[in-house]
Amino acid sequence: MNLIDQVRQAGVVGAGGGGFPTHVKLAGKADTVIANGAECEPLLHKDAAVMERQAKEMVRGILLSMEAVGATKGVVGIKAKNHHAVEAVEAACQGTAVTVKQLGDFYPTGDEFDLVYEVTGRLIPPGGIPLNVGVVVCNVETFVNVAAAAAGRAVTTKTLTIAGAVREPKTITVPLGTTLRDCITAAGGATVADPVMAIGGMMMGETTDDFDRPVTKTTGGLIVLARDHHVIERKLKPAKVQNAIGKSACDQCRYCTELCPRYLLGYAVEPHQVMRSLAFTATGAAHFNEWAAMCCACGLCTLYACPEELFPKEACDQSKAEMKKANVKWSGPMTVQVHPMRDGRRLPIKSLMKKLNLTQYDHPAHWEDTTVAPARVVLPLKQGAGAACNALVRAGDKVTAGQAIGAIPDKALGAMIHAPFAGTIESVTATQVVLNRV
Repeated sequence: MNLIDQVRQAGVVGAGGGGFPTHVKLAGKADTVIANGAECEPLLHKDAAVMERQAKEMVRGILLSMEAVGATKGVVGIKAKNHHAVEAVEAACQGTAVTVKQLGDFYPTGDEFDLVYEVTGRLIPPGGIPLNVGVVVCNVETFVNVAAAAAGRAVTTKTLTIAGAVREPKTITVPLGTTLRDCITAAGGATVADPVMAIGGMMMGETTDDFDRPVTKTTGGLIVLARDHHVIERKLKPAKVQNAIGKSACDQCRYCTELCPRYLLGYAVEPHQVMRSLAFTATGAAHFNEWAAMCCACGLCTLYACPEELFPKEACDQSKAEMKKANVKWSGPMTVQVHPMRDGRRLPIKSLMKKLNLTQYDHPAHWEDTTVAPARVVLPLKQGAGAACNALVRAGDKVTAGQAIGAIPDKALGAMIHAPFAGTIESVTATQVVLNRV
């Protein structure tokens, strides 16, 4: 069995949040493989912890991936401020074709368009992917999972940071399917009376108060805050309210565009024009929507740039959804030229944290060997990009740790699901499998 088959059988997906099936990426051809350890979401330390603890496994996964895609160069992108991670990875890279690229502490350094440019000087074509410029990019934890797959081990655990309003901010590794409630308990519990979570980060994460949701392969972290925290209040506003505010108050100041990371890289992303679609839905929405096509949804325009606290990122999300529904492809300029003011307009993480009122929560969240052993887990049959798995088990079945319980449908994009521990299947639906520990 070759590496691509091993990675497919192990159910490896992008562990940084995107969840794209890794075996598909490794089927391409590239000259450079990049491990994304930039981790630019405020308060999250998962990637740094993975690199500190599992640098050798990560480099092994990079080397295997380089062989699979025919690459001669491997690079690990790490923020220079993460000194321990840099030291661990540099030591693991000695004698290999993998090197370290130290990055500045800016948001969003982890955007793969930005990362590819910083590492290689290449600009991904509009509407394209890194493979178009001979590059494969995966999260650092993904490469650890690639190495495990080559050794015959499936993805059954997830490393994530629990931060914000908790007693003991930390990074831990838990079985897939563990509830968010159990993760927060492992961090000493919430310190606010009415907590809400940002799953995956304050900027790009999903805001929810459903503490019984399970950890999946793409859960990178939980930030716990009070419901009345200003950013949480903004994120919880219904879409209709966000649109109404934008329609009435946007004065086209262009700050959202002038600070947009993709715009500064030279792409035709102009959130201020997308905001016009809120007011001109009958006469020009389709035209204004296209200015959102290459938005990376980093949230900087909404949560930092806009002086009136409007919602340009959310308007871009809606525009992209409408374009996808109508099967509209990018028809704008294909030439990309980096903005001359890009370096001067990059946003330091410290400035972002101050704007978000998160500075008080800026505490180390180092990895700790904390035992989280739930008696029951809920395993969604879709834990990444593509189609949901078909269940391979039925209620009452006995399963072993690492056993496949969900398979990719024929000719579909997806990733297999495995049991995180031995137990008995409690129930199976079209969307999830519930497993009870022996």
